[in-house]
Amino acid sequence: MLAKVRLSFLGLGVEASTPTWGLILADARSFIWRAWWLGVFPGLFIMIIVLSSNFLGDALRDSLEVREGKDLTDA
Repeated sequence: MLAKVRLSFLGLGVEASTPTWGLILADARSFIWRAWWLGVFPGLFIMIIVLSSNFLGDALRDSLEVREGKDLTDA
């Protein structure tokens, strides 16, 4: 996901008519001093999605991982 945002921000992602968070951030760059919310909220949503997917992945790994030397009754 971060790679897609980076590529869209640089103009190397999907075509310009398709709205993406990276393209929204790139367009907001010129207005950031007059309208700060144009860059803050898409960046905040990217951060929330990336962090939540990392936490979900960690929780899934912890719950599905087979631990050696631990008995199921020790939980």
